[in-house]
Amino acid sequence: MDSVQGDSGGATGAQALYFDGLSNTRRPVTIAFSDQLDIRQDGSIVARWAYSDIRRSDSPAGILRVACLSAPPLARLEIRDATLAAKLASRSTELDAHHLGRRGVARIVGWSLAAAISIIVVVLFGVPLAADRLAPLVPKALERRIGDAAEAQIKGLFGAKVCGDREGQAAFSTLVNRLHAAAGFDGPLESAVLSTSVPNAFALPGGKVFLLKGLLEKAESPDEIAGVLAHELGHVKHHDNMRALIHNGGTSFLVGLLFGDITGSGALIFASRSLVEASYSREAEEGADTFAIEVMRALGRSPKPMAELMFRVTGKEGSGFTILSSHPLTEDRLARMGKEERPVTGAPLLTAEEWKALKAICGSAAKT
Repeated sequence: MDSVQGDSGGATGAQALYFDGLSNTRRPVTIAFSDQLDIRQDGSIVARWAYSDIRRSDSPAGILRVACLSAPPLARLEIRDATLAAKLASRSTELDAHHLGRRGVARIVGWSLAAAISIIVVVLFGVPLAADRLAPLVPKALERRIGDAAEAQIKGLFGAKVCGDREGQAAFSTLVNRLHAAAGFDGPLESAVLSTSVPNAFALPGGKVFLLKGLLEKAESPDEIAGVLAHELGHVKHHDNMRALIHNGGTSFLVGLLFGDITGSGALIFASRSLVEASYSREAEEGADTFAIEVMRALGRSPKPMAELMFRVTGKEGSGFTILSSHPLTEDRLARMGKEERPVTGAPLLTAEEWKALKAICGSAAKT
């Protein structure tokens, strides 16, 4: 047995401090090197540690702090004498087996940064590309189910009901049917006016387009409403809702993965916003505007009234909150519509009587 005597502070002859892992008592001990490390207090062995089980623990400079795999998890031995520490280190062949050290920490930090950068790249480039490719492939039945669920949530959110005045509904159907034909849709289209004062119009998956009473009240002509509805038809045609749903859901999951929240709650929040707030990308908005221009031209009408209505809502009343304000409505859009204006060659979309009836569509009791 190789016994080493010295004084590291504490009790006379103590070479180290021992924590048994069962209490917070600091115990001055001596150590002896035999086939195992003997830890003694007052001449009695209090612990024996196999050299192969000894591992380095984090410690301040000038102190060797070790633990033992076969000892209680919190047991520690602290040695301050450099010579004694070197002797123990020379016998403990696995001393640094699980100790990271500076290079290990640097490696972990490097891989973590690489993973974070990879996720960010996927969010910025991969998710949008996947959304563009997958949205047109979503089965129509699934789109309708998503649209039905979103419709129920939106009606509950706004406390809205479908405006059901008979003459107003007939006028609205006339306008929607003309837009539907001019747009060249090959699938069914569901549309309605909802009795809420929010000035907005939006599309949902499954061919659903809704006009809110608040926007209808601010409109001054059928062409203004027709342009807005044509814009929303563009979102339906281009599957913008499903693209936003896939994009926002995928982004939420990856951001949650990056920051440690992968419960799915973030994905649900982003997905709901994509449907309720119609938070399309600028590219989607420009595409829907282009579609509206083409539809209004096919009808022989000007697209500019649509932009005038949108600017009237957001430009003069931009300080108030509306869902419509989530769209990038600017003077640039109004300028673009002005440049696209052509001489009106088509017949009025609604007669004066039909327009009056449409404006009063929510005047009677609404139905669910």
